[in-house]
Amino acid sequence: MIVDTMIPLVCHGHSRPIVDLSYSPITPDGFFLVSASKDGKPMLRNGETGDWIGTFDGHKGAVWAACLDTPALRCATASADFSARVWDALTGDELYSFEHKHIVRTCAFSESTTHLLTGGAEKVLRIFDLGRPDAPPTLLECSPETPIRAAVWHHSDQTILSSSNDIGGLRVWDVRTKSVVRTLDTKSSCTSVEVSRDGRYITTAHGNTVNFWDANHFGLVKSYTMPRPVESASLFPSKGKFIAGGDDMWVRLFDFDTGDEIECNKGHHGPVHCVRFSPGGESYASGSEDGTIRIWKTVNGSQEAEVGGLAEAAAGNQIKVRVDEVARKVQGFHIAQEDGSQF
Repeated sequence: MIVDTMIPLVCHGHSRPIVDLSYSPITPDGFFLVSASKDGKPMLRNGETGDWIGTFDGHKGAVWAACLDTPALRCATASADFSARVWDALTGDELYSFEHKHIVRTCAFSESTTHLLTGGAEKVLRIFDLGRPDAPPTLLECSPETPIRAAVWHHSDQTILSSSNDIGGLRVWDVRTKSVVRTLDTKSSCTSVEVSRDGRYITTAHGNTVNFWDANHFGLVKSYTMPRPVESASLFPSKGKFIAGGDDMWVRLFDFDTGDEIECNKGHHGPVHCVRFSPGGESYASGSEDGTIRIWKTVNGSQEAEVGGLAEAAAGNQIKVRVDEVARKVQGFHIAQEDGSQF
């Protein structure tokens, strides 16, 4: 039976469409959610409650991507103002600004947090050494030359996965040789690429299809045709569930083993551009053309909100996330408030 009665947490604050969402891993202070929007104002939130913490103020154009490093101490953003920036996630201060020659569509911290990967309309991947921010980046040039839509690190930073706006397929790069070693075939451009937190699966969304690939051998494990075109998908393997969102404004939860639809969550008033599971799998977030983020719970609302699935994220130690645990991160965050005013 399909359930469609869930009431989400609704996070306001953005004035234009949400185009990217990214959760931090679980930290001693809880976990966090960062959002990218066409309003150019990336925002940091408590990952459990959706409570606003701060806004990273400085971009002069739409922000297409945002991510947090492993300890959630730094945030990176990619923008239409031809720059990628790195921010202090505790204070909101800009740490580095890396200039590009065209729109930057994607960014990702390495697992070691020492490097930043970027890509976009310039049709080249760049790797910046954050220990030497003034040094020229390492370039990975695409052939054929196509704009980069998404790029993520893999295999302990030895591999990069990238997709293009113009052609189908997921490119697998060897970072050491700076070359494409194989391509995973898809019928159309991959609009979403995710490596599961346990490192076992690669999830891609393209057209009406969500594919799951073996992250070590790159074979196709499962492929499901969705009811409508999907723009984003996310998998939580230990719970055996995945989510997908697209142009019909609904966020759907599916069974990973069978592809059966479990929940159909309605509430957005525009296409859904991005969906992501929280690091413990107890909730998932969606971002939409309507400018809102919605956080949907995957546990009974009467239960105490404990972070589950920590065998993947925290070596089996349970961490109870409370609102007051973000105090350390809120302290000193001195940039624009959610309504645009200043502290």
